[in-house]
Amino acid sequence: MGQTRLFLTAPREQAESIFSILDAHFEDDGLPISIFEPEEDSGIFQISIYTEDDADSLEQRVLESLADVSPLPPLGREDVPEIDWVSHSLEGLRPVRVGRFLVHGSHDRHLQRIGDIAIEIDAGLAFGTGHHGTTAGCLSTLADILKSEQPRNALDLGTGSAVLAIAIARSARIPVLATDIDPVATEVARSNVRLNGVTGLVDTHTAPGFHHSVFAREKPFDLIVANILARPLMALAPAMAQHLTPGGSLVLSGILERQRRAVVAAYGGQGFRHVRTQAREGWVTIHMKR
Repeated sequence: MGQTRLFLTAPREQAESIFSILDAHFEDDGLPISIFEPEEDSGIFQISIYTEDDADSLEQRVLESLADVSPLPPLGREDVPEIDWVSHSLEGLRPVRVGRFLVHGSHDRHLQRIGDIAIEIDAGLAFGTGHHGTTAGCLSTLADILKSEQPRNALDLGTGSAVLAIAIARSARIPVLATDIDPVATEVARSNVRLNGVTGLVDTHTAPGFHHSVFAREKPFDLIVANILARPLMALAPAMAQHLTPGGSLVLSGILERQRRAVVAAYGGQGFRHVRTQAREGWVTIHMKR
């Protein structure tokens, strides 16, 4: 049986609230729930929940869990097509340089220079291509960290297209666990990992937060990067502390400038100290350590 996706579309603040409600309500079900911005910098987000079972029953449960949300956006529903996302190359993808990192499509391979750490992204759904301020900020912060630190392993939580996981694997040559709550994103990530020749280093899994058996085997991590949204990041602060090696580095992004203090405070309460913040296009990337 194929997958069915239920989805709602709303402005950022309401979308984050709906995501939090659904995430708490379906925590024990293990159903993938995602939130993302279909059009970068639009301020409009889509919350999706996926099932391979009875979609009618899930639809009813979703509506019941959101009964107190007013006004409630329409609940959409669609079957998830089985598509070879790699074949849907991004012909319009412009190359992006961040330090030594070059993020590019297959049509721009000729732009690679000696010394570049090239990351090729060709996927119909490219969650994080280097063009968005959050991804670029993470790449820049990771480049700085890897100049002075020698992590033994890493976690890319909310990996999307796996740009960050691939960047770590190719520059540090260490094992990276890459997870996403969206199974479509996980397939995109897996394809990009193969495309960039790092399947021996990057392990991809669909997982909501830290809810997967793989974390028990792989933790703690010397380096964690999470490019998601401010509210989920704050909710994950205690779990981040449990999964990061003492002295390890944490990179957080998907955070608006006005949300920075709240995120730093949430992690400060878990024993993290602020190292540096980078701002790009209204977004911030925060480097913290334990």
